[in-house]
Amino acid sequence: MTSTTISAQAVKELRDRTGAGMMDSKKALVEADGDLEQATKLLREKGMAKAAKKEGRATSEGLIHAYIHPGDKLGVLIELNCETDFVARTEDFRTLAKELAMQVAAASPLVVRAEDLPENLVEQERELYRKQAKNEGKPDQVVEKIVDGRVRKYQQEVCLLLQPYIKDQDQTVSDLLTATVAKLGENISVRRFVRFRLGEDGSA
Repeated sequence: MTSTTISAQAVKELRDRTGAGMMDSKKALVEADGDLEQATKLLREKGMAKAAKKEGRATSEGLIHAYIHPGDKLGVLIELNCETDFVARTEDFRTLAKELAMQVAAASPLVVRAEDLPENLVEQERELYRKQAKNEGKPDQVVEKIVDGRVRKYQQEVCLLLQPYIKDQDQTVSDLLTATVAKLGENISVRRFVRFRLGEDGSA
């Protein structure tokens, strides 16, 4: 399929899905022969490759975004970091901060990433899943595999970056972050967040 047969609407839809630039979106659609799903996959793979190169770079700029859920009974503060003040002031970066804050409000993660989970908490979960598997009569040789799978599922539920993105369950929050890194050309990281619900002590 040639680039002339790629419609502007298809390019726009791909850009909305991935956050990629117009030319990158058009090239991906050409490469994928007009297949939107394949083009999305190609862009995400390229975005991850670009983001991986930027991962080690220091993120000392950024912003703190405050989100109050309608009804004024639930609020989130989130710190999102990037490399330069210039990027911190862009609309794309601010939009990402807002989306992440809404994710925290809706999905109630405990930590940013899996390695932030306390070891004793993970071990408690492992022991619980181990007992469950044995009570279900699973053979000893498969119990640990079952436990590993359930721990991964638990991490996907409580770690912000591993959660399915609330506006697109086919991608994770990490995918959303990666797409923005690829678009803005800087390393971006979530440093911390706190979630407040009226009447509850501390974060929730």
